[in-house]
Amino acid sequence: MPTAEFALPHERAASRTTELLLVVMAVIWGVNFSVVKYGTQVMEPLAYNALRMAIGCAVLMVFALWRPGMRASTRDRLQLMALGVLGHCLYQVLFINGIARTRAGTASLVVAASPAVVALVARAYGHEKLPLRAVVGIALSITGVVLVLGGTISADGASHLVGDLMILAAVVAWAFYTTLLLPFTKRVDALRLAAWTLLGGVLPLVVIASPALWRTDWGAVTPLTWSAVLYSGLMAMVVAYLLWYRGVKEIGATRTAMFGNLQPIVALLVAWIALAEVPTAFQGAGAATVLGGLYLSRR
Repeated sequence: MPTAEFALPHERAASRTTELLLVVMAVIWGVNFSVVKYGTQVMEPLAYNALRMAIGCAVLMVFALWRPGMRASTRDRLQLMALGVLGHCLYQVLFINGIARTRAGTASLVVAASPAVVALVARAYGHEKLPLRAVVGIALSITGVVLVLGGTISADGASHLVGDLMILAAVVAWAFYTTLLLPFTKRVDALRLAAWTLLGGVLPLVVIASPALWRTDWGAVTPLTWSAVLYSGLMAMVVAYLLWYRGVKEIGATRTAMFGNLQPIVALLVAWIALAEVPTAFQGAGAATVLGGLYLSRR
């Protein structure tokens, strides 16, 4: 039987691999802000979101039913689907309508508050303890979001503030979803977690979005818009989510969520290039602050 001394380097290597994959996840989601912003300018937000989530859900369910591994019991499936209403339906309704009402880069900076909210909710449920560095990192993250919201009011008045607040409400929903999901990560593999929770979110979302889907002129949807739907459905909803669930299982909800703070850096750069959204001084200060929070929490 190997001792802890020999197991430790292997555990560190596995942790580094997981963290590297979480960086890939952050890049995928960072690019997705501009992709979704473009897509919701061409299609109604709810129609776009329901379509891309249905595609992602279909792919995940095929793999989940085919792949061997830790299968979920009937009770777990029902509970995971119920959680999916919170983490995918409510979250996505708030997220997609919020990003349609604000800048892609600004939305990404508000989402950067999610590690702080996840850490606080996880601590409230007794799942994780918060060392001093993590507390300072959370404080920096919250400060960064305050800077971003202040910058939104000064640059755009109140026109984009509603969108920012909807994104913030989505972050709170995601924090509770992530924390409540933790017990399931011990007995259900990441692929099935993603599949069953996404199915639970897609079913009510399609019902909510059915009027918007009915109004969509499918003949006018361009190949570029279909590409945006496929990227949001396959890369952001399948690949990135699987990496997220692996992170939650391997290194915990709070540390996984901290890698989400890399999203705004990617999102700001992509939005600057693709959407001509020039970053403001407040956004620059907010980005630097959330990066500082990530570094402290990572340490």
